[in-house]
Amino acid sequence: MFHINASLFSKTKTLESKIDLFHDKLLDAAMTFKRAVQIFLNESRSDAYRKLSKQIKQIEHDADGLRRDIENNLYSHNLIPDLRADVLQLVENLDRIINKFDEVTYKFYAERPEIPTEYHGRINELCNLSSECAENTARASRAFFRDLSAVRDYSQKVYFIEHESDISTHRLNEAIFDSDLPLANKLQLSGFINEIADIADIAEDFIDALLIFAIKRDI
Repeated sequence: MFHINASLFSKTKTLESKIDLFHDKLLDAAMTFKRAVQIFLNESRSDAYRKLSKQIKQIEHDADGLRRDIENNLYSHNLIPDLRADVLQLVENLDRIINKFDEVTYKFYAERPEIPTEYHGRINELCNLSSECAENTARASRAFFRDLSAVRDYSQKVYFIEHESDISTHRLNEAIFDSDLPLANKLQLSGFINEIADIADIAEDFIDALLIFAIKRDI
């Protein structure tokens, strides 16, 4: 169990603000992704979907700028030198999740897969699980900087939801390959399902690293 409750940023308020905003970007990406997939399932590549796809692209662009600012702040002002490498890795790994949201959203837009209605509910469920993984990852990361004692609780949520995501992915793939859809459609849908599931996998990898950094900080 972790015991540190103090913020990591006692003297680095500018950096604290930037990292807080970076966590907000991940939460924004997750919520926008869930909404985008719901619209795609109902309307395919509509104007509403195009708008949300551009919104996620802007979130990803803003997050990249914040990541560079955070990296520059850490090095140019020699902030938290003992944890600098860990913080840089955490920020880069969070950025990978945001990038994946953007990548999958654009993949839907570019390839416009035909998804039979009977799979809409399951795909929507999988998107929600992956998004919830990302949301709890953002909360776990924020706790690392502000309240180390809360890191484990959020981390356990990510592990649980990621496991549910794996189960949902396997069942959905089995259902698709047991269907009468043409093989090309099966392969395309399976590719999309696995791409969505990858969001939860990347979040789980982030939590694995975060817990190690939390242990180091608690020593």
